[in-house]
Amino acid sequence: MAHLNTKEIALMGILSALLIIGQVALGFLPNIEVVTLLVIAYTLVFGKKVFFIIYIFVLVEGLIYGFGLWWINYLYVWSVQAAVTLFFRKQKSVLFWSILSGFFGITFGALCALPYFAIGGPQAAFAYWISGLAYDIPHCIGNVVVCLVLFKPVLSILKRTCGEINVCEN
Repeated sequence: MAHLNTKEIALMGILSALLIIGQVALGFLPNIEVVTLLVIAYTLVFGKKVFFIIYIFVLVEGLIYGFGLWWINYLYVWSVQAAVTLFFRKQKSVLFWSILSGFFGITFGALCALPYFAIGGPQAAFAYWISGLAYDIPHCIGNVVVCLVLFKPVLSILKRTCGEINVCEN
């Protein structure tokens, strides 16, 4: 894993805080969030260093909300999003990233069902996933809209900021 300098450590802390602030600020809306967009943008700008940001975010979420079963999901769900983003990092289309963001929203519940599979078997995982579809559908739609509107400005700000302090991976 890459070594971080002082500027990068400070920036990773600030970007993690922005994830928390975005998540908390929109918490009153059912599954309308900016975390997916920010994880995509952070990954495109910082590459593999995004995992530092993700795990700071997940740790702080646990400190705020407690370390329940949902927290285990967050340990891998956001990393899956970052890994998929890294795989497609050459894509430039806002529409592509918006569709991928929406796909992540609709599959979020399925990804979160994995611990239930381990604990209660396929029936428990399937029941968990199906019971959450009513939230996954607006999550999908919200992610597409948020990404369509904010992808370019967020990416531009991140690239400009990290370039100014010389911490971009790309």
